[in-house]
Amino acid sequence: MVVQAAEPIDHAELTLDHVSVSFPIYHGGSRSLKKSLLFRGTGGRIASDANKRIMVEAVRDISFSLKAGDRLALIGANGAGKTTLLRILAGIYEPISGTVTSRGHISPMFDIGLGIDAEISGLENIRLRGLILGLTPDQIEERMIDIAEFTELGDFLEMPVRTYSAGMMTRLTFAVATCFAPEILLMDEWIVAGDAAFMMKAQERVSSFVSKASILVLASHSVEVCRQWCNKGAWMERGELRAFGDIDGVIDAYLEDSQKDQKEKFQD
Repeated sequence: MVVQAAEPIDHAELTLDHVSVSFPIYHGGSRSLKKSLLFRGTGGRIASDANKRIMVEAVRDISFSLKAGDRLALIGANGAGKTTLLRILAGIYEPISGTVTSRGHISPMFDIGLGIDAEISGLENIRLRGLILGLTPDQIEERMIDIAEFTELGDFLEMPVRTYSAGMMTRLTFAVATCFAPEILLMDEWIVAGDAAFMMKAQERVSSFVSKASILVLASHSVEVCRQWCNKGAWMERGELRAFGDIDGVIDAYLEDSQKDQKEKFQD
């Protein structure tokens, strides 16, 4: 169950209490499919439910609490459950057990291009994307000049987005995605946007954007980004929480274990 406080808040909070998520697999013979999944080393654990369906236990019994000022890095190999956990926090996946309790508006930054309509103008898309982000029409208009100037698209903002190059589209979506001050910010990898000329400007903006968040939860494979931006770490492995605590301690333990695994594989 996902619970979000409705009243205005002074301090953001995010708590997981024994949260688990499993996905049933409906196709294929149960015995052969189970062997196939095990052979591929799927991130979650394989189990069966009461109806003897194969279940992938993507996240198992996760508990932790975050308060204002916390920046949590989700660390682990591909398939460890990091993205699944982010989607649980965003309310996309419903836990089969346990609860997620939040105080503060949750802003997922999984796809900054979500909601873009190629047939309408850049300005109209700014308004549309702003609504998806939870901004009111008045809040969008207050930010319109800043967004337009940041994109450097000029008169192209009056034109349909289908006429934009990939770089122009990136400038538009990035500017809108980073135009507000998030309370609880969820990021699946660090945002990198644009060509070389735009990159420095974009990184300064995203740094300011992240700094404004009351709570940050970031899933990333970059140890450097995690150390720079996070004060806490959650090491996930096969859907379970292997370690939680100070970012440097968690990263060091993860890297040491990874090196040990590589050494054992090399010896084998």
